[in-house]
Amino acid sequence: MHPVVGAMKTTKKLVKADFEALSEFRYQLRRFLRFSESAAEAEGLTPLQYLLLLHIKGFPGRESATVGELAERLQSQHHGVVALVSRCESAGLVLRSPGEVDRRQVLVSLTALGESKLRQLAELHRAELESLSRVFKVATISEFNDRN
Repeated sequence: MHPVVGAMKTTKKLVKADFEALSEFRYQLRRFLRFSESAAEAEGLTPLQYLLLLHIKGFPGRESATVGELAERLQSQHHGVVALVSRCESAGLVLRSPGEVDRRQVLVSLTALGESKLRQLAELHRAELESLSRVFKVATISEFNDRN
């Protein structure tokens, strides 16, 4: 059994409104994901390439991330992320460099092209999330709120 499923024991009986709320949430989540996939493809990226760029830029406290950290964020196998990084590197979206503290680590960062494509897509995603604000409660994205 999946660990999350086993942990979700509840004594409250589900009512019709609970199923309606779950259905609406899943519907809106799927709509957002389809939007995201289409937006990435329109920008010439695969959905996974977009997610890789997003997780690099969005990694807490740094402008880069290790392949292992990206594999966790993408919920993917290490070797699959290595292949994804290689494809993105060939497309000029990311750069690999040795870690500053541990030279055996490989850090992945965005190139100017990767940054530009990510910003364009992030703007579209922010607008779509704003349209779904009654369904989704997401963390405030300060960069989008602090326009100069």
